[in-house]
Amino acid sequence: MLINKLFDTAIIGGGVAGTSLLFTLARYTDLKNIILFEKYDEVSQLNSNPKANSQTLHVGDIESNYTFEKAKKVKRASSMVSNYIQNFGEVNRCGFRGDKMLLAVGEEEIAKLKERYEEFKELYPYLELWDEEFLREFEPNLLKERKEPILAMGARGQITTVDYKLLSESFVQEALDTDKNIQMRYHEEVTKIERDRDGSYKITTDTTMFRAKSVVVNAGAYSLLFAQSLGYGEEYAILPIGGSFFFTKEKFLNSKVYTMQNPKLPFAAVHADPDCTKDWNTRFGPTAFALPKLERYHALHLKDLISALNIDKSVTKVYMKLFKDKTIRNYIIKNFLEEIPHFGKEIFIRDARKIIPSLNAEDLEFAEGYGGMRPQIIDKKSQELLLGEAKIEDGGLIFNMTPSPGATSSLAIALKDAQSVCKVLGVTFDSLKHKNEIESLLPHNKQSQIKERIIA
Repeated sequence: MLINKLFDTAIIGGGVAGTSLLFTLARYTDLKNIILFEKYDEVSQLNSNPKANSQTLHVGDIESNYTFEKAKKVKRASSMVSNYIQNFGEVNRCGFRGDKMLLAVGEEEIAKLKERYEEFKELYPYLELWDEEFLREFEPNLLKERKEPILAMGARGQITTVDYKLLSESFVQEALDTDKNIQMRYHEEVTKIERDRDGSYKITTDTTMFRAKSVVVNAGAYSLLFAQSLGYGEEYAILPIGGSFFFTKEKFLNSKVYTMQNPKLPFAAVHADPDCTKDWNTRFGPTAFALPKLERYHALHLKDLISALNIDKSVTKVYMKLFKDKTIRNYIIKNFLEEIPHFGKEIFIRDARKIIPSLNAEDLEFAEGYGGMRPQIIDKKSQELLLGEAKIEDGGLIFNMTPSPGATSSLAIALKDAQSVCKVLGVTFDSLKHKNEIESLLPHNKQSQIKERIIA
């Protein structure tokens, strides 16, 4: 098998996580030779595809499951994506301004929302409390046939919606526009990663072999499988969670509307989103259910699934613990029923009516071809389900497993990984340039200068 030249860094996975790292390494480091492998024929065909996620830029302002400290981290991470969209001329192409709110229904939720507003208004000065009088004019369908009192905490004119596939394509183009040697290997699947005697890595694909001084794997559930093939992460297992959506047959809302989360079911509360792939029609969801696949709408590789599940006594105890909890058990059963054709929307409508009480089942249709997989990590040692980013790192070898909101944090994760790679390889990271272009919002004249320089 032919062995190609030695690259500084190899990136495995062409979703928004992999492409954001490609952009960061190409634009802000002294690295000369970077290669990215994507097993499909274009970037972001899985979870970064707009059909596979809610297209939300998670800022921490309307996500009620975030603590204040968690929200501060998410705010910083999301600001990098927002700044990129604005500084690099991507507003109304891959990032869109809109309105959003966190909706409280009933006196108990309203009291909690008021407390949250008082705590979070310093972190998000643009937040407003919207009473029923305001909402009746702003989003009238929230009040139609409503019996319970409601209150919303909202924001206007923020970047709320991101097409992460288009964002990935933008990252790639910006990387290619640098003077670096960038190789994009589409439709080429990595099958093995091995350490070489000289400390570099051999990367075998289904066509040839490459070598790299460092490797970063951003391949969803497959990140853990690659790590375990090299002896890392044996203490982890994957719980593959799928999600689906429902569309309304006409546009009911102009704003993103999130609802208050149940602490036992973070990221599970129903929300409604204007969908940028459907003329901003309203999309409800997601459902969440265990699905025996690693990639939605793609062929099942049974051997990979068995390896990822990594089932033993510890993993089984986690499953039993989850199912013993009545709230979680009922949620699992309900979401399973929601996947049944025709019958499912009769179940889902109960959640959707928390947002639009006048909604009927015939107003909904199953979003065929929409939805994705969110591989959740099980820590076998602690026998717990890890909710959030998981990472394995050893020198120039990094494996990222990033459930939601991984897309929102893509540039922040890329910054950490790029700095780690630079440290290992002894090259320079231009922190000042990164701070000016990604960590700060530039004045309009500076944004124009960047755009002109890129076009030129």
